[in-house]
Amino acid sequence: MPLSDRSPAGPAAIVDHAITSRRSIRAFLPTPVPRDVIAEILSLAARAPSGTNTQPWKVTVLTGEARQRLSDAVTAAYDDPEQRQLHTEEYAYYPTRWVEPYLGRRRKIGWDLYGLLGIGRDDKARMHAQHGRNYKFFDAPIGLIFTIDRIMEQGSWLDYGMFLQNIMIAARARGLDTCPQAAFTQFHRVIRAQLALPDNEMVVCGMSLGHADLSKVENGLETAREPVAGFARFLDQ
Repeated sequence: MPLSDRSPAGPAAIVDHAITSRRSIRAFLPTPVPRDVIAEILSLAARAPSGTNTQPWKVTVLTGEARQRLSDAVTAAYDDPEQRQLHTEEYAYYPTRWVEPYLGRRRKIGWDLYGLLGIGRDDKARMHAQHGRNYKFFDAPIGLIFTIDRIMEQGSWLDYGMFLQNIMIAARARGLDTCPQAAFTQFHRVIRAQLALPDNEMVVCGMSLGHADLSKVENGLETAREPVAGFARFLDQ
């Protein structure tokens, strides 16, 4: 529910609602988002902290024909089995060896999503098609591609995460939704060519931005979170 549909009790309630109502949306309406709203969101997000104020984030905002060209190019590589095998990520987003509890969490969200969509475990074609919707930005009118200078180290990537979170929270505060997408990293060479990125810039991820299509069943997916007791300990002695 957009924040404009609520009457928050105060500033904390506004911020809390923006955080807790954020979800990864996988189907968007074609409703355009004004350029000044996008710029405002990015300006707010840039208030994220970064070590010695390095501000390592770089963003390419794609709309209209530019968004479509990138989607078409990446989708073509994804749909071609021979081409797809030639494309690998530049960095490891996920672990190379899965252990619990992470494996169980990963499997649950996958099967919960496929369950909503009626995709069976052996339906490889529909799984492929659903994953491919990443490269269409889930039909969102705004596609974002994030890059970072290769010279930056791990700390700057931590800073980058706070910048990305700020974008998603600022979007929610304006009744908009997002989906952060690591799926784009596999096709960084296609993206580099399409966007004429300099050699020193590395693709971090993509993101879809727009208005959620609440008529689509996939947007009913809700993910569980561990209670505080499951990941935090309090020491007072």
